[in-house]
Amino acid sequence: MTVLIGTSGFSYTDWVGPVYPADLPKEEWLSYYANEFATCELNFSFYRIPDSRSLARMVAKVPDGFVFSVKAFQGITHERKEPETLIKRSVDALAPLLDAGKFACVLAQFPHSFHANQANRAYIRRLREGFGDLPVVVEFRSRDWVSAQTFSELRALGLGFCCVDQPDFRNLIPRVAMATSSIAYVRFHGRNADKWWQHDEAWERYDYTYREDELEEWVPKVQHLDAEAPLTLIYMNNHWQGQAVGTARQLQSLLRGLD
Repeated sequence: MTVLIGTSGFSYTDWVGPVYPADLPKEEWLSYYANEFATCELNFSFYRIPDSRSLARMVAKVPDGFVFSVKAFQGITHERKEPETLIKRSVDALAPLLDAGKFACVLAQFPHSFHANQANRAYIRRLREGFGDLPVVVEFRSRDWVSAQTFSELRALGLGFCCVDQPDFRNLIPRVAMATSSIAYVRFHGRNADKWWQHDEAWERYDYTYREDELEEWVPKVQHLDAEAPLTLIYMNNHWQGQAVGTARQLQSLLRGLD
């Protein structure tokens, strides 16, 4: 089973205590994290295109075999105005990860307003052209993308489909397990339905502790993904106060029980 489990981000001050020792310097958080997990999804790159020097410093803090997934800059996925320049800058910044063999893929997360129409399907093709041969996984938020047409087009473009666990709203992506490229990808957002649409702080949406039976539901799904793709990446995004770490440990334990 080639399944790597980690969290969406690692640099949270509210993890001090629940995850990181109080006396651990911030510059040592990633090394501490990498002692337990073999992958991390970098989310800060959504807000600003990473600096290659910053990524080089991160590379030096993790062991061989550790890989990063990097969330695409919001100008590429949300603003979508002449993205080629932004994509090139993003690809150039990834050089330290690529050179060190610590790059897994780019995660392109589109907003709920990005619907499955002809113009947006064309934009997906444009995205593929921009990133060239780099592995890219696409996360949709709108349920209308869940179709045989979408999966066929993603396969033809060599793009991965991001599976998600989130609240059961009829307009959101359901909990399907689908691999459309050499990388299967799953994000656990939590099921905090009460705070999903209405919240004062962004973190409230992801304030959720999974029950074991909710994670057990994913065990056969992960097995299916593992059979379909050479690599399966799973990231926990219920990050408030380190809940993501607990969820990652829970799922790892359930999967180890299959060995």
